[in-house]
Amino acid sequence: MTGLRRESIRRVVRLVASMVGGWAALTVLTVIALRWIHPPTTAFMLRDRFVALISRDQDYEFRYEWRDWDRISRQAALAVIASEDQRFPEHQGFDFKQIDRALEDRERGRRVRGASTISQQVAKNLFLWPGHNWIRKGLEAGITVLIETFWPKQRILEVYLNIAEFGRGTFGVQAASRRFFRKDAKRLSSAEAALLAAVLPAPTRFHVEAPSRYVQRRQRWIQHQMSSLGGTGFLAELQ
Repeated sequence: MTGLRRESIRRVVRLVASMVGGWAALTVLTVIALRWIHPPTTAFMLRDRFVALISRDQDYEFRYEWRDWDRISRQAALAVIASEDQRFPEHQGFDFKQIDRALEDRERGRRVRGASTISQQVAKNLFLWPGHNWIRKGLEAGITVLIETFWPKQRILEVYLNIAEFGRGTFGVQAASRRFFRKDAKRLSSAEAALLAAVLPAPTRFHVEAPSRYVQRRQRWIQHQMSSLGGTGFLAELQ
């Protein structure tokens, strides 16, 4: 019996190892392919639509329309960097300064600030699920390394602008621009781009169409940061 049990355990271990190896290989190949292929959907989009389906939400409307880099306002690109990740052109996927500050805030009992970079958010939105457990964070870190290895910075930002959620069921800057401003993403102004970026931390709690005082203050702060970064010329660092 002991020998049979050991053999069964070995088979299970081999099976699990094969599954993990297969998933890892598939993820690497998918990340490489997505450098050139536009993602038709993401894990977050699928989850959002599934939740709406099982809850029978009659008011839910899914919006997603891809726009290439040259057809997106540079103000939108600058706004999300100013809002989410000002060291984006410099780091290799992880902003260790922000991570250290977040850890200090936690130790002192303060409200913990977000430390995820744009690259990490792309990894999470494309492949993973919401949450803060260590398994998910570990997978996110591994995929972030792959993205930073195989994609140029401009591609990372292009994908982020197209898959970020700006409101319930509204994914990507083109869908958001059409829904909230009745215009193409290419024509977004500085103020409009900053307002979209202002809701990114919680796009189902904050609203572009009816911004709270907090969102309005955040919009003004983002516009100030956009100016402090040097305007759209800052994006030249992404080339």
